[in-house]
This record gives sequence, structure tokens and C-alpha cells, in this order.
Amino acid sequence: MYNKKRTKSVLEALMYIWGEPLDIKDAAEACEVTNQEAKECFLELQKEYDQEGRGLMIRQINNGFQFATRPEYADQIEKLCTPVKTRRLSQAALEVLAIVAYKQPVTKSEIDSIRGIKCDRVIEGLMKKELVEEQGRSSGIGRPILYGTTKTFLQQFGFTSLKELPEIDDIEDVLAMDRADREEDFAPDMQVSLDEISTEGEDNNINSEESEML
Repeated sequence: MYNKKRTKSVLEALMYIWGEPLDIKDAAEACEVTNQEAKECFLELQKEYDQEGRGLMIRQINNGFQFATRPEYADQIEKLCTPVKTRRLSQAALEVLAIVAYKQPVTKSEIDSIRGIKCDRVIEGLMKKELVEEQGRSSGIGRPILYGTTKTFLQQFGFTSLKELPEIDDIEDVLAMDRADREEDFAPDMQVSLDEISTEGEDNNINSEESEML
């Protein structure tokens, strides 16, 4: 028999031990309740934690829920915990990730076309960080692999779902404007003429961008 109070307590225990977003379907099976009942309990718990101003909050990630600390306590948490030094995403990685996020599912050739440079290594790096994953194959010629963002992407960037991505008219226009701004900022220091740049140097620059690490 469905006991809402007990189910909510069990869900708290499951979220605590699971660590990652707990899917509604899996939670419902563990609690022996319906998916709708499990979701109802999750949402009530989420509301209770918010209303009581607890140090923990319950975040929804797609069809799952998980515990998370409140952003306003980040400074105190950082003082207690020794920060793990992590490398930030490179500009190339951020651009590719943005293209995948807004264009998904998208093929590698489409990403290459938008950036104007091959992105094989960048995509590999994003996949190793579990921010991008393969999502089937296109019906086009050669059936190329389709790429999309992952649940980890949503977690890392604080989104409940892809619907929360900032609205933009066209990712291609945004990237073009961003590059133009960066080139303009850098222009005053560029006093070398194109004739002074060797073919070998150009090749090295291309290889360098292709192999940008995350």
C-alpha cells in the first residue's frame, strides 16, 4: 500500500546513497510505487527543502533527482574542502560544446563546417570528460555519427534540461561575433605582415588548434 511519508523517506535515502541523478523509474521500482507517485514525492521533497532553507537542495536533471549543496554556501564549502585543481575548458572546447548543445544531434562534419577547422581531438576530449556522447547515426551518406550533450553536461552547467539553455538566434552568428571581438582585441599587437609568416608556421598553427587539450 502506498505510504507517501515513508516513500519520501526512502527516496531521501536512495538519493543520498546513489550520488548521481536518481531516475524516477528506478526510484519507483525500488520503492514499489508508480512512476507518478515517485515523481510526486520527489517534487514535494524538493519544495520542502526549499521552503525550510536547508543546506541541501534537490535538483532535477531530466527525469532524475539528486541532492546538491546550495550555491550560496559555496564559499564556506570551499574553506572546508581542499579544492581539486581542474583544467578549464579551452576556447576551442567551449565552442565545440556550444555547437553540440545548440545543434544536437549533430555530425562532426557539421561541427567542422561551423568552426572552419577539424575538431576530432576536441570532440574526443569532450567525450573523455563525459560532456559529449554519441547519439546514433545520421541517415545521410555514410551514416556519420551524431553527437549530443550528456547528463554530466547538465550537471556541470547547472541545467535541469536542455530547455534551460540561454536563447540565441543562431549559434553560428554568436561564435562569429565572439571571434571578431577577440581578433579586434588582439589586432593592435599584430604587427607582422602575412608575407613574414611561413607555410610551415601556418601548418603548425593548424595542428596546434586541432590538438587543443581540454
